This record gives sequence, structure tokens and C-alpha cells, in this order.
Amino acid sequence: MSKDRDTSPTLGRREFLRTAGAGIAAAGAMTAREPAAAQALAEKARFDRIASCTWPIRQLFKTRPPVAAAGGAAAPAPPMGIPANRDRTTTAEMKQKYGEITMLDFPQWTKDTFPGVTRMDLFSGLFGDVTDDSMFITVAEGGGGGAGFNPTSPSGRRWLDQLANTLVKTGTKVQHVSNNAPFGLADYGSPEADTRRKAGVAMAKRWLEGLAVLRPTSMRMNSPQALGPQIRPNAVPSGGDGYPRNLEIVPLMNAAIESYQEMADFGGSLGIHVTFENHWGLAADPMNLRIIIDTINHPYCSATPDFCNWEHDYMLFNGLKALAPYSYSNVHAKYWDRWGEKNDVQRGVRIMLAGGFKGTFALEYEAGPLNGVEGAKYLYKEVLAALAAPM
Repeated sequence: MSKDRDTSPTLGRREFLRTAGAGIAAAGAMTAREPAAAQALAEKARFDRIASCTWPIRQLFKTRPPVAAAGGAAAPAPPMGIPANRDRTTTAEMKQKYGEITMLDFPQWTKDTFPGVTRMDLFSGLFGDVTDDSMFITVAEGGGGGAGFNPTSPSGRRWLDQLANTLVKTGTKVQHVSNNAPFGLADYGSPEADTRRKAGVAMAKRWLEGLAVLRPTSMRMNSPQALGPQIRPNAVPSGGDGYPRNLEIVPLMNAAIESYQEMADFGGSLGIHVTFENHWGLAADPMNLRIIIDTINHPYCSATPDFCNWEHDYMLFNGLKALAPYSYSNVHAKYWDRWGEKNDVQRGVRIMLAGGFKGTFALEYEAGPLNGVEGAKYLYKEVLAALAAPM
């Protein structure tokens, strides 16, 4: 037998022990790494459930000169009863402290301000290059409403292409667009009203078509004025039997259903969810939204609840419970001091999670003792805390 090839039992045992020891050491190292890897994945999953929001920092954005209201109507009076400790930082002071930005800067601003967050909720009123009038339309050009950015104009499309390229470069995603451009979506009762409603739906389609290049998951279509009067009709004794009925709200609901059916069909063809936010009027009542969404019964029509846009205290959390099963893409995890200490952001997050919501929580600080930037940072911590302890 060759001396170069020793197959003795002693050598075999030594080789086995050396190999087995290396394997055990490697397995031990792998076992030690597994908890860290699992923790990193869990943290990433939590960050993926958060969306930055342009609304609370709108003071930082470059803006166009204000457009006069149709008919020269006076601006609405400021709300009464503003809390004494509410932040009153001016736009000039905000820009001096934090700098001025445009929507093209917002993706990087998101990553710099909220570590780990890559998803965004963008407000329609902040789109476009404010120095280029060619990408904006007037009220008349919008069909009687919807003045502002025109996403299907040649210059508007070029600007959207720029934003799409910025998303790729920064590794960010548009989760949701909070769109105030559609109008008259529940108008009815006359040829003029129906023409206005159809123009509002056409405006919604214009935005869906133009913003498809950004691949948003969802787009809210109702501003505070889009779904009938902000104070919706109440039931009154009618119908001849002396019992209260609400004969006025039914045609409003019918018109809203017709509008959203058409928008959902169009949005679905582009892979974009069309959503309702609890934004006054018909949308202030979560039961109305459930009825409308159930009636439409479309896979691309859903709700995007706001934690604070309610009419009374009992809706703060019960409204979220009612809408959580109807919500798919995004909600506004809002703080608004009009509710005082009852505004429990973490509780709102946990209610949505318990209701099966799988989308993102947008950091929408409305008003309170902090300015918009610091308020959004506060919400970032609150939402993360709730996601880390969802029960």
C-alpha cells in the first residue's frame, strides 16, 4: 500500500472531527446571524408600512401666485376657536429654517427626513413647475372646476417623466395621490349639474391617465367639496307617514356611485385604485362610504380613511373600525388638535391593523403645537411604535 495514502482508522476519525467541528462552527455562526437577519426584515417591513406626506410640509413648497376664486368670491373666514398653543410658524419662517423644495425634491427629502421610508403620499396641489404656466389650467379650461396642474399637457407630461426618473434614482415609490382636482362628483338635478359632474369625472380620468407614469397604488378623488354640500341633508318627516326620511341624500348617493363606477373602471384599466377619504359631505359618514363602495363592488374602488376628519368624538375610532375592511392602499395617520387628548394616533394604527389593513400609514400632521416638519417626525415615531407593538 502506498505511504502517500493512509486510510487508518485514526486518521479517519481526525478528519471526521475536523470537518464536523467546522460544520458545527458554521452552523453556530448561522444561528447567531438568524435573529439579526429576522430583526432587520421586521424593521424593513415596518418602514414599508409608512408613507411620507406632502400636506403637513406644504409651506416649504414653491407655489404659484394665488388664483382668485370663481366669481370673485371672498376667501373663507379662518376657523373659530383655534387652540392657544397651536403652532403659528409662518411660511417664510418655515422656508428659512428648513429650505424651499419642489415635488422633484420630495423623494430625497423623504429619505433624508424619515430613515427607512421610501413610500410617499403626494398632494395634487403641489404638482408641476410653478414657473411654467403651460402646465396649468384655469377653472374654465377645467370644465368649471379643477384649476391647477394639467397632467396631460405636453409640458406636464415632461415634468411627470422627470418625477418618475427621480423615483427610480432615489428608490422611492408613490403609494398614494391625495387628489383635490375632481369636482362635482355628486352633482345632479339639472342638465347643467350633470354636465358639471361629467366634467369632474373627466378631470379625474385626466389625472389617472397622466399619473400612470408614476405607478401610484391609489388616488383619492374627493376634495372636501367634491361630494355634495359639506353639511349633508338630514332626515325629516316626509313621505306622508310622519316618520323621518332622507329623500335628499339618495340622489346625491346615486350620482356619487355613477361617478365612482366610471372612475374605478378607468383607474382599474391602469392598475390604480380610486378611493374615498372621509372628507365632509357624503364622505363624512363612514356608513355612506361603505354603502357606495359595496354598491359599486369594484376591485379598484376602496377607502382611504383619515384618522381625524370626523364630525364627532365617537367616530374617531369607530369610523376607522367601520372603514378598515374597505381600505386597501393608504390611510392618513393624522394628528389634529381639534380633538385634544382624544387624538390617539397609536390606537388608530392598531385599529386599522386589527381590521386587516395591509397598506401604508401616511404621516399627515394637520395642526397642533408642532410645525408641519416636526409634527410629521412625531407621527413617524408614533406609527413606528404602533407597528412594533400592534396588539
